Amino acid sequence: MGYAAHRVASAGLSALASPATVATTKHSLTVYTIQLGLNLAWMPLFFGARRPVEATADLVALLGLNGWLAYTWSAIDETAAWLQLPYLGWLAFATYLSAGAGYLNDWDMSDKALEARKKAE
Repeated sequence: MGYAAHRVASAGLSALASPATVATTKHSLTVYTIQLGLNLAWMPLFFGARRPVEATADLVALLGLNGWLAYTWSAIDETAAWLQLPYLGWLAFATYLSAGAGYLNDWDMSDKALEARKKAE
């Protein structure tokens, strides 16, 4: 991710880039920063707050943003777009795991719900 962003910034913000490319690059790097924040938010949502619905929604948004980044970056630096592919695969798998954990726990992973399930066994 970081190397891909570096490639885009280097190519898209160079003095030889067109004004449209510079504008697209700046916008895409803003979206890149936003997706870093979403990435940072997932772990506290899932493990700290035990909110699988919100954590899965976070991952779906993260997957969408990174798909859009790969599409946008392909116009600036094709290699940077291809470098996003493993991360997109990981995000898809993480979304599956997050949704699966939520589904298997009836979308409630609070301490109270986990204790009730233990007593029911």
